[in-house]
Amino acid sequence: MKKIFKYLGIVLSAALMGAFTACTIQEETQSADIGLGIKVFFPTKVVAGQPMTINGSGFTDAKEIVFPDGISVTDFQVVSGEMIRVTAPAGISAGGGKILVRTAADEVESKAALSLGNTVISGFSKQEGEEIQGGEQLTIYGEDLEFITGVELLDPDGEPYVLDETVFYRKGTSSVVINIPKKNIFDGAFAGKVFTVDGREFPMPEFTYVPASEGGHWEIVKEIIWENDGSHGNISWNGDYRFAPESNSTGEEIYAIPQDLWDRMKSGPFYLQAKINADWYNMRITTGWWTVSYTGADIGKGDERIIVSEDGTKFTIAIKLEGDPILDVLDAQHLLFTGEGYTPLAIYFEKEEWIGGGGHEEVVRTSIWKNDGSHGSISWNGDYRFAPESNSTGEEIYTIPQDLWDKMKAGTFYLEAAINADWYNMRITTGWWTVSYTGADIGKGDERIIVSEDGTKFTIAIKLEGDPILDVLDAQHLLFTGEGYTPLEIYFEETIWVEDGDGTSEEVDIWQNDGSHGNIAWSSEYRFAPESNPTGEEIYTVPQDLWDKMKAGTFYLEAAINADWYNMRITTGWWTVSYTGADIGKGDERIIVSEDGTKFTIAIKLEGDPILDSLDAQHLLFTGEGYTPLRLYLLE
Repeated sequence: MKKIFKYLGIVLSAALMGAFTACTIQEETQSADIGLGIKVFFPTKVVAGQPMTINGSGFTDAKEIVFPDGISVTDFQVVSGEMIRVTAPAGISAGGGKILVRTAADEVESKAALSLGNTVISGFSKQEGEEIQGGEQLTIYGEDLEFITGVELLDPDGEPYVLDETVFYRKGTSSVVINIPKKNIFDGAFAGKVFTVDGREFPMPEFTYVPASEGGHWEIVKEIIWENDGSHGNISWNGDYRFAPESNSTGEEIYAIPQDLWDRMKSGPFYLQAKINADWYNMRITTGWWTVSYTGADIGKGDERIIVSEDGTKFTIAIKLEGDPILDVLDAQHLLFTGEGYTPLAIYFEKEEWIGGGGHEEVVRTSIWKNDGSHGSISWNGDYRFAPESNSTGEEIYTIPQDLWDKMKAGTFYLEAAINADWYNMRITTGWWTVSYTGADIGKGDERIIVSEDGTKFTIAIKLEGDPILDVLDAQHLLFTGEGYTPLEIYFEETIWVEDGDGTSEEVDIWQNDGSHGNIAWSSEYRFAPESNPTGEEIYTVPQDLWDKMKAGTFYLEAAINADWYNMRITTGWWTVSYTGADIGKGDERIIVSEDGTKFTIAIKLEGDPILDSLDAQHLLFTGEGYTPLRLYLLE
């Protein structure tokens, strides 16, 4: 997905780093706020200099915080009886451990353990001496990369400057994507630096940087690891297609993979492309000793992870070894592709490259249905039933327009759901409970379920084509059932081309608080009207061209946080319809909190929301508690 950056400042500043391991909230079972107690603390993995927050009770008289290995800290901020802010000290035990909060009369130990991070950089997406064009992305690979805070480059005059973490795209703790500035970059070769929270400095390889030409777009290109030269034929449950790292070549492998590429294969996704040779094909990704299989099972024809080419002659599969047991033995036992009915053609990485010319691609979401808040958790019932316009029976929760229903049957659509329990399980079936999609339930831990970084939601891509459920769907409808989750939205994703010339974004202010408007207090003060319909009740009349852009695209609210708890309702001046059908409060993943905890930003996309129908007449109102709107703006 193309990410739009602005030099030294992307609006969604912490969105892409805020919920990795280093910022995961560790929940603990604790009795109510009686006396001294630690309820949660975050991050749960730290390095020296890392800001931390501890939540609990009885903190007013806290005198000391003790970190693993007996490291005592007395310099910290008691925000309230329920919150302490502290900086992780140097000297924490490498093995981690519990933390203590002490008062003069009492102490409490956390139930959860704190762990110590250690940033290791294993490689980059480009090699020493390669060229990087301004606007390209550079990926850093390794471990505990959430602690990277800056990358030093050279400006056009050869002077050092630092890209801070607000312009990073963090896919996990093992990779960080840096968007190289298009113009503000030295034209020539130099070696940059990488900085971390705890003051460490890592040298980058020497790359040759070339400022971008005007305009351009991103394209996904292949970076080949290995390619079949035609001398290796069909798989037949043998050991032919064995690959080893350069560090442990034994001569048994078909190809010894350069070490830097092998390390990248272990830490991020890579791809296998294969030729289909039979009506049935089946793939086992295992070790050269046949001891452990990737995903624990074979992957065969019909598995949704296998993407078949339009002409049906080839397939591609994305392989992500991180977190799979095979990774523990891979260096020693090698990587083996075996099975039947296919021939491996290539193993490769995919990467985004900047191509000169005007415009860029964006992935946009088109909503089919949204939960308005009146439909609750799944409980093995028939509530979440959807019917096509051509066969509505009144039993469904929502009748889907026929053009969208036909599109759902022909392509891929997505379900986003809130996670409500430690265990969740989903059955996608018909309203008659006769046929299940994929023939089985899909539960927690299934790799098709993509869990949000904060662990509160999941998304699954659903492709009905070729599944038996499709034959009865029109007559029997579509039903989501199971346990432990609440469907939030059904939607499509599509990639669109945006003709903007250079793929960068600029902030365009719609309104700025001049300091005369204070804290939200469930009032109607923060009301905005369009130029075409001012009534004098609004705080500001929005120029019509900007109002129309707000309705058609995405705009942003930046707000100051004024209390431990804050809650936002985006509604109309008549209080008749709420955006998304519900309030948006502290902890919601759509709210992006600044690193110092003093502000938040939220992206607002009105398209497809019921509020849009009454906005011109009833205006736009921000209300709630615990925050102060600072500005509204667009990205252009």
